[in-house]
Amino acid sequence: MGLTALVASNLRGKSSVLELVTWCLRGTPREKSGAIHWLSEVDLDATVAGQAMAFRLNLDNEEITSAVALRGPNPAVLEAHRCPDPAQGVLPLFRAQSSGSYAEQVQALMMNWMDLPPLVSAKQGTSTVTHGWPAYFGALYLPAARASALLGDVVMSGLPGRLLQVFLDLPAAGILAKVKTQAELMATARKRRQSAAAMAQEERAAQRRHIEEELSTARTRLAQVKQRVSGLDRESLPDLAAAAMSLARVVADKQQSWDDLMRVHRQARVQRQRDEKLLNDVRESAIARRLFHGLDPTACPRCDQDIAADRRRLEREAHSCAVCARPVEGDDEAPEDVLAEAEERVQLSSQAERLAKDALEQVEGELNKLSRDLQMAQEKLRRADAATQVPEYAQAQEDVLRLEGALSVLPALPDAPDDPAEDLAIKVLRASVKTLEDDHAKEADKLFADLNAAISDLGRKFGFAGLESVSIDRAAHLKVISDGGHERSFTDQVAGERLRLRIAVIVALLRVGAAHQVSTHPGLLLIDSPKAEEIQDVDFHLLLEELNAVASANQLQVLVTTADFGLVHDVLPPDGIIEAAVGKPLW
Repeated sequence: MGLTALVASNLRGKSSVLELVTWCLRGTPREKSGAIHWLSEVDLDATVAGQAMAFRLNLDNEEITSAVALRGPNPAVLEAHRCPDPAQGVLPLFRAQSSGSYAEQVQALMMNWMDLPPLVSAKQGTSTVTHGWPAYFGALYLPAARASALLGDVVMSGLPGRLLQVFLDLPAAGILAKVKTQAELMATARKRRQSAAAMAQEERAAQRRHIEEELSTARTRLAQVKQRVSGLDRESLPDLAAAAMSLARVVADKQQSWDDLMRVHRQARVQRQRDEKLLNDVRESAIARRLFHGLDPTACPRCDQDIAADRRRLEREAHSCAVCARPVEGDDEAPEDVLAEAEERVQLSSQAERLAKDALEQVEGELNKLSRDLQMAQEKLRRADAATQVPEYAQAQEDVLRLEGALSVLPALPDAPDDPAEDLAIKVLRASVKTLEDDHAKEADKLFADLNAAISDLGRKFGFAGLESVSIDRAAHLKVISDGGHERSFTDQVAGERLRLRIAVIVALLRVGAAHQVSTHPGLLLIDSPKAEEIQDVDFHLLLEELNAVASANQLQVLVTTADFGLVHDVLPPDGIIEAAVGKPLW
C-alpha cells in the first residue's frame, strides 16, 4: 500500500502501463493504444480482498489468445508462475481463450470476490440496464480532469450516486435501486397502457360519430324517398325488402362466424405442422429433445428482432442456441418420455385441426345456402314492378343497411381495465422505496457530515486554497463553497480543481468508511499525469505529499504518472519511484 510514481519523459509509456493494469484488472483496457501492439505477454500480480492473485495474458495484435487468473499463498510465490502449480498452492481461478471471455470472467471474479452488487437503473422508463465491474473501475482509474462525473466515468443512469451509496455501504443500496427501478417501470407501463387505451377510445368515438352522422343523413333521405313512392302500386316491395334486409343481416353474421372459424382452422393447422416438425426434430436430434421443454421464442427478448433463419438452422445442425448462440450440451435424458409427449402433442393438434375443419365446413355450407337465398330475394326485389320504378329507394335502403352494419362492427371501446394486482404491486414497491429511503437518510446523516468535512480538509491539503466547505448528497452531486461563500457545482470548477476534488472524494470515502467500518471501496487509485491539469509545481508537491500520507494511512494503493523527475524525488523514497532515464522509454 502507498503511493508509487511512474516517471518518464512524455510519450515514453507511462499511460500505457496504466492501460495494461486496467486491462488485467478491469477485463478491458479503457483505451487501446497502438504502442502496445507488439506485446505477446502481460503479467500482473495483485492482492484482491486479501487474496494474492496473478493475471497472465497471452496476446496477439492487442487481442487475448489465452489467459489465466491464479491465486496463491502470497505474491512472492505467484511471481514465478504463469501456470497453475498445485504443489506450490498456485491454483487457477479461471481460464479464457478470447478478449470477450476474459472480460466476462474478470467482471464476475471481481464482483464476487469484493461482494459488489450490480448497479441497476431504468432506461427511458421501459427497460433496465445493469452495470457491473467496469462501472466500478471508473472510480479507480480517474477520468480526464475535465470530465463531468464526480465518481466513475459515466454520468447517465445516476451511476455516480449509486457508486457513492455502495462505497459507503448505505443500508440495502442495491435493493433500493432495484425496487425503485421496478416501481418506475411498472408505473410507466401502466401509464402508457392507459394512454394508449384512451387514445384508442377517442379514435373509435370519432369513427362512430362520423358514421352516425352519415347514417342520420341516409335515414332522412330514405324517409323522403319512401314518402314520394308511397302511392305507387307495389304490394310486394315491403315484403321483399324486409326479407332481403333480414337475410342480409343473417348472411353478414354467418360470414363473420366463417371468418372466425377460418382463422381458428388456420391456427390449428399451423400448430399441427409445428408439432409434427417438432416430433421429427426430437426423433432425429438429442439436442432437440434437450430443448423440448424450453421456450421457443420467435424474437429476441431484449431487442424484439426476429430470430434469423440461419440461427434456427445452426441450432439444429451445430447445436448452438438460436437466442444466445452458445453451444447446447448435456445428456439426452428420458428420450422415450420426450417422444411420447411430442406424439401426444401431434395427436391433440391434429384432433383440434379436424374439429376446426368440421366446424368450418358446417358453417360454410350454411353460408352458401344463405347466400343463395339472399341472391334469390335480391333478384325478386329487382324484378318487382315497384322496385323498377323506385331505384332511388333501393339505393337509399342499401346505404342505410351499409352504415348500420358498419356501426355494428365498431362498438364503443370500454375503459382500460384496472389490474388490482398491478396497482397493489406498485403501491407496495413505492412504500418499500420510501421505507428504504428513510433508512438511508437516517444512516446517511452522520456519514455525509463526516464525508463533507473530510473532502473539504483534503481538498485544501491538495492545493485548492480557496475551498471553504463542500456538500455532497446521495446522488453524488457536489456543491463547492469557496472564495468568500461563493457556491458552485462540481461541473463549474476548472480542470485542476475537479481533479483535486475527485481525489479528495475517493480518499474521504476510505477515511470515513474506515472510521465507520462501512467502506467497500476497492482501495486502488490510478491517476494519469495530474500535473498536466493546471496544477503548478507547488500544488503538485503538496498533492504528492498528501497522497503519500493518506495512501499509507488508509490502505490505499495509488499509481501516479508524471514527467517531473525532480519533484517526485523531493517527496517519495526511492522504493516508491519507477523511472526511466530522461528521453528513454519506461519499459
